[in-house]
Amino acid sequence: MKIIIAGCGKVGYALAEQLNEEGHELTIIDIKEEKVSMVGNALDVMAIQGNATSYRVQEEAGVEEADLLIAVTNKDEVNLLCCLIARKAGHCQTIARVRDPGYYAEIGFIKEELGLSMAINPELAAASDIARLIRVPSAMEVDSFAKGKVELVRFRIPEGSPWANKPISEAGKKMGKDLLICILEREGSHEVLIPDGNVILHEGDYISVIVSPSKMKAMFSGIGIESRMIRDVVIAGGGTLAYYLAKQLLESRIQVKIIENNRARCDELSELLPKAMIIYGDASGTDLLKEEGIENADAFVSLTGLDEENVMLACYVGRVSRAKVITKINKINYGGILDNFDIGSVVSPRNLTTELIIKYVRCMQNSIGSAVEAVYRMVDNKVEALEFSVKKGAKVLDVPLADLQLKKNLLLCSIVRRGKIILPSGQDKIQAGDTIIVVTTHKGLDEIEDILA
Repeated sequence: MKIIIAGCGKVGYALAEQLNEEGHELTIIDIKEEKVSMVGNALDVMAIQGNATSYRVQEEAGVEEADLLIAVTNKDEVNLLCCLIARKAGHCQTIARVRDPGYYAEIGFIKEELGLSMAINPELAAASDIARLIRVPSAMEVDSFAKGKVELVRFRIPEGSPWANKPISEAGKKMGKDLLICILEREGSHEVLIPDGNVILHEGDYISVIVSPSKMKAMFSGIGIESRMIRDVVIAGGGTLAYYLAKQLLESRIQVKIIENNRARCDELSELLPKAMIIYGDASGTDLLKEEGIENADAFVSLTGLDEENVMLACYVGRVSRAKVITKINKINYGGILDNFDIGSVVSPRNLTTELIIKYVRCMQNSIGSAVEAVYRMVDNKVEALEFSVKKGAKVLDVPLADLQLKKNLLLCSIVRRGKIILPSGQDKIQAGDTIIVVTTHKGLDEIEDILA
């Protein structure tokens, strides 16, 4: 596919890197010469310096032949104008990053009037991600599939767990067909496995499992992880993400306390969120956190504008309380440095943005037999979890799974059929209309046939 990316900040570069790896023909537009030079030297893409809202610049980028334009500059207005011009000039599909809550409140009207194919709000997506983690407090990561019917839950095997030093086939025996271990990451070595039943689990291993929401509590109890409800949350930082998160939590009747060091923003939040407690002060001062009862809080979410501050706050709260800790990280890749810090669950709005756009691009490429409904990149992008909707004409239909020659390092985790979750055995068959969930270390799967060797 021919794709134009307007804006070469961190999100634009990450997108270019991923889409280039997947074999697309890319053109990058950015107004800053140094960014254009950097991406042109680092990646096999065409890079153009110029204003992406200019018809002439878009024409030079080949908008008339493009399949898709993705606008991810730092300004919503620029992104929307880029997409409008691209629709008029090239009739291509368009995706805009729109972050302002004012614009996003009217996004349905804006999409229709500008002909947008997709609008992405990174802060809103991150807030929904954090809200899911708070709903499943024992998990480090929760990815949702099949409209919430199936969840892929990541957690760490604790010291003294009944599952430790047992093969997978034995560890989850009591759960029977209600649970499937899909991904295993060894502590220390960071070796990533798509495991079979013979793999031995160790204390400290990180595992991702498919489990129905109704069986979640029983699973955590069996593995030796305390499961408790979260009733109050302390949020450090009062930006847009904090607003979206507080709004969702308050709707779930969870008490919210926001600590923000800008007085004007505190006044604004007090009006927007009358049921939340807004505190004017610096959350990086540990005395204030103690005054606000952090030692007894159920959860703490660090959402300041600085990654370093978020990490230090998370480390501190993890040491002085039993709160569920969630940390926002803006930089996409820290090269494993964060592995040395106990900062709980990590959420990256930028990562979520790239995931959503990659999913859309793969949907555009699908053949008649399937469609990618969701893509999650996990374990430092070493693993992808994908959701396919299977249509008539797919080559994998009505064949026992034991007879399908699947790729190595790939596991078919779940079949959702007419609302029922099936954790498949070798005798199960894929049918038209099914939703299929797959985890794999292979990158770039676009359609259900790609699971075959």
